[in-house]
Amino acid sequence: MLELGIILKEILLPIFVIMFIGFWLQKKFQLNVQTLARLNIYFLVPAFIFVKLYSTKISVQLFGNIFLFFVLYVILLFIISHFVGKMLKLGKGEKTTFSNSVVFFNSGNYGVPVNDLVFKSDPFAMSIQVIMLTLQNIFLFSYGIFSLQSVKIGKLQAILGYFKMPVLYAMLAGITLNYFNVSVPSFIWVPANYIADAMIALALFTLGAQVAQIKFTSALSTLYYSLALRLAIGPMIALGIIYIFKVDGLTAQALLIGSAMPTSVNSAVIAQEYDNHPDLAAQIVLFSTLVSAITVSLVIFMARLLF
Repeated sequence: MLELGIILKEILLPIFVIMFIGFWLQKKFQLNVQTLARLNIYFLVPAFIFVKLYSTKISVQLFGNIFLFFVLYVILLFIISHFVGKMLKLGKGEKTTFSNSVVFFNSGNYGVPVNDLVFKSDPFAMSIQVIMLTLQNIFLFSYGIFSLQSVKIGKLQAILGYFKMPVLYAMLAGITLNYFNVSVPSFIWVPANYIADAMIALALFTLGAQVAQIKFTSALSTLYYSLALRLAIGPMIALGIIYIFKVDGLTAQALLIGSAMPTSVNSAVIAQEYDNHPDLAAQIVLFSTLVSAITVSLVIFMARLLF
């Protein structure tokens, strides 16, 4: 079992250093958090997705298996979070933010380093995590944005609005150019990588700035239920799917650990951009990341014990 102290030092501490910088600068200068969120969505995330989809070489069979796991996992989480939101009698907008906090998990700036640490840079294990990351980003910046926009402007306008998002075209470009093995000119590829490399840092910086604006006084029951579903029920659902489909070995370990990640930072970013309970979203991301130091450690131990 990886010691809790190692995970805190190697995974969580770097994350919270950047968040603290965002927190401190927001307190000092009163930054425009809405602008930070837009920089993420319209500038950094499209480049990040394009680079990942274009540069990752993955077999069709492996992608298909993980895609099936991901779809089942997300559908089950969505159904459960939907009924819990009804049970808590949340408003439409708050229920959407709550569901998003459960179904969108941090496969990137948390999941990737955890995978690298646990599996000691094993390329097969990392390819599984990259697929999870890709599917999460596609899901987050399609359904996630649609769900938030539809709360205020209706489903049809939300669908039309999504076609204005650069993320969609970055995904299509990355997949198409990768599939047909088209060479990307250096004057495009080099800046795309520079921009993609900045995504994680600015996303965490933005979260820190959001946290600086939070009033930690409301929606505590919503927070607790979100943490329970994301960090406890989520891995249990993943374990059930793994057993049903008789997945074993390294693949089972990587899928189980990858499913245990805390709430995605970008779920708070898009909540900020579309002004849908951004304080609740940021609060959930913060506490989900903190509590995950314990829960992720337990899931890592369980994965090694069972497979």
